[in-house]
Amino acid sequence: MQIQFKTGLVWFRRDLRTEDNVALTTALASCSQVYCVFVFDRTILDSLPRSDRRVEFIRESLVELDTSLRALAAKPLAGLIVLHDRAIDAIPTLASELGAQAIFAAHDYEPQAQTRDLDVRQALAQQQIAMVTVKDHVMFERREILNQLGKPYGVFTPYKRAWLAKLGDGFAAVHARPITGQVLAERPTHHASPVPTLESLGFCPINLKHLGIGTGMSGGASALDDFWLRMDDYDRTRDFPSVKGPSYLGVHLRFGTVSIRHLVALALQRQLHGSAGASVWLSELAWRDFYFQILANFPYVAERAFKPEYDQIQWEQGDKAQALFEAWCQGVTGYPLVDAAMAQLNQTGYMHNRLRMVAGSFLVKHLGIDWHWGERYFALKLNDFDLSANNGGWQWVSSSGCDAQPYFRIFNPIHQSERFDAQGKFIQRYVPQLAQMDPPSIHAPWSAPATALAAAGVVLGQNYPKPIVDHAQARALTLQRYGVVRKVTQTSTAVAQ
Repeated sequence: MQIQFKTGLVWFRRDLRTEDNVALTTALASCSQVYCVFVFDRTILDSLPRSDRRVEFIRESLVELDTSLRALAAKPLAGLIVLHDRAIDAIPTLASELGAQAIFAAHDYEPQAQTRDLDVRQALAQQQIAMVTVKDHVMFERREILNQLGKPYGVFTPYKRAWLAKLGDGFAAVHARPITGQVLAERPTHHASPVPTLESLGFCPINLKHLGIGTGMSGGASALDDFWLRMDDYDRTRDFPSVKGPSYLGVHLRFGTVSIRHLVALALQRQLHGSAGASVWLSELAWRDFYFQILANFPYVAERAFKPEYDQIQWEQGDKAQALFEAWCQGVTGYPLVDAAMAQLNQTGYMHNRLRMVAGSFLVKHLGIDWHWGERYFALKLNDFDLSANNGGWQWVSSSGCDAQPYFRIFNPIHQSERFDAQGKFIQRYVPQLAQMDPPSIHAPWSAPATALAAAGVVLGQNYPKPIVDHAQARALTLQRYGVVRKVTQTSTAVAQ
């Protein structure tokens, strides 16, 4: 690539790494000198609780990113400029101050981020500064994969076939691109300060290390090294929350402390050697791309159901809905696996993927609560919150999304508990009131013999709640509630005929 600009500015957002970073690589190849910046955007931060694990994850990851940039540059004052301001104001001002002719950043697909980027691009254009954005967070974006009619896929399985075919045999070699930092510039003196503390940003430390959450590129590499040893078993272990089955790379993918291309290359390598676990994990990475392209091509899903007829469902309202929702949020529904899942989320910011389905389905199809409520709660709590995946997951459990479960499929939380936490180990960990209960009683304490409850020190309605709904009754009400979908679909079919 030929030099196009004297001075460039790399705007890090959700790509907090120096390895295989497309925006950074592009800038280094096309500019005579390059500065780097991250903005703690007040537009986002001001709406968050003062104790937010994600802000701490970002802050700690930036410390490592700054160190890595200075090592690449081999210059004492090089490194990352960190600002605490509105991005719409900070980026154009800094670009002008540094004399940058171009800003480099990775594409972001969320509606609010696209609005932000459009505003920044327009402000830069007034100063004759270019904004160069590149694909980095996904393998394939927007309309790169289309069906035979030239339209985006709405069903995962054919999308996955096309996704795998498009990777091609030479994929891994293509993306092995080392970078050098010789053109990384030293920061102006007033910008050469350390990454700000959480306290100076108005946030309280949570101590992610205590939760076992590694940060930055080193944390991502450590999690990947650990999963590499377990990847072959992924297909057999991923559904059991008391087992170390998942990759635990979600938060690293969310903030870009690992490269999606690197992960896909590793999964492909193991799949080619016959690893069933790697094949299933590769499918999960394809699902991630799938939901990104759904959000990009059908942006209305951020507000409404992918299937419009599902917007006609009448959800619970008023004080009853609020009480049911609060019980779910606090993990006091009386269904142990659901309560354990919510406790895991509230305490750690993580929820096992199988339990996201169980807890989500319970909220929507047992309690009759609008899936948007659950979507917002997960967005507030999940360390790895990603709008596309979170929205896709909630639309899946509510049956309103693309390629979602049928509306009449209603997870039985007791059967899910018996199947995926048979010994009750996960429940015992996160619902300590039930720690002395043995299977099968732990899965449905209300049906346990009085002697078993007494032996475990459980008093229903006192130290552990009675079920807030009956499964059979809830199922019947859900089928009735979703009846409007059948009516709308039948009416639409009749009109079309």
